[in-house]
Amino acid sequence: MTLSTARVRSALPVAVLLAAAVLIGLLPAGPVRAEPGTPGPEGGSASLRDQLEAASRGFNDAAARLDASKARHAQLTEQKRVAEAELSRLSDEVGAIAAAAYKGGPVGGVAALLDSDSPTGMFERALTLDMQARVSDGQLRRARQAREAVARQQAALDAEMKTQQEQLTEMDKRRNAAEQALGIVGATTGGFGGTSGGRAVAVARRADGTLARESCNQNDPTTSGCITPRTLHSLQQARAAGFTRFTSCYRSAEDGGEHPRGRACDFSVQQSGFGGVAGGGDRDYGNRLANWLVYNARALGVLYVIWFKKIWMPSTGWRSYSGGGGDPSSDHTNHVHLSVQ
Repeated sequence: MTLSTARVRSALPVAVLLAAAVLIGLLPAGPVRAEPGTPGPEGGSASLRDQLEAASRGFNDAAARLDASKARHAQLTEQKRVAEAELSRLSDEVGAIAAAAYKGGPVGGVAALLDSDSPTGMFERALTLDMQARVSDGQLRRARQAREAVARQQAALDAEMKTQQEQLTEMDKRRNAAEQALGIVGATTGGFGGTSGGRAVAVARRADGTLARESCNQNDPTTSGCITPRTLHSLQQARAAGFTRFTSCYRSAEDGGEHPRGRACDFSVQQSGFGGVAGGGDRDYGNRLANWLVYNARALGVLYVIWFKKIWMPSTGWRSYSGGGGDPSSDHTNHVHLSVQ
């Protein structure tokens, strides 16, 4: 063996170690973030996901308008009660004035003036009669205004009742649409046992109670992509409630569904990455998270939740959901999926 050959051989272990060190440096320090399945993050077809999104959004909007109308109805009912009480009181006063005018008549005022024993007394009597006339006129005007207020409030109450009936009809329509879409997937089923946890901070709503559409303009803390403000709020609220295990929200357009729109997150029930079918404490974690999301559905603006081959929608409750591909990710047996408006 020549000296040069020996030097090359002795250098090989060093080169291998250096290459390994470089490779290790390129690998992430934490667990690898595996994507949850190729069939689609929510499972099922793109058409099914679109139908579920439209049905839930329409149902949520109608339910919000219904709640807002009920609140206005309650306020109008109280206003009408106050106006009716005022009208009743003024009606009694006006009736007394009318009775006095009928008994006294126009001569009564002149007689009262002539009954004065001096010019000063006559002047004072005239002032008193004029004041009484003004008071009577004011009472009559207030009574008329109270009556008009009652009529306006009744018309407004009638309009609110019409609005409520329209929203109930719309909710039934959206519920039927969801049932029809899910009819090819699964039947009605129960939820998951366990507690629901605390209450989340509610998102801001428009005057009619509905939620405005949002763009994907917030940095996703779980990926290098973007999410909507409402999705970010849901993620932050879930973490504040103690659900801090591995989560992935944004994914590219190839996945379809809500993820590329920044309106969905997948909450793994394992500590790191998406593993196999959950069991034991991991499954209990998923149950508690699913229950918490459903409990806070209105506050967060939830479209649907998927967990362990079941899907929850505001209009249908829990239904079986067998639209996955038979693997833990698309069957949602290793993570809880959340979609928000």
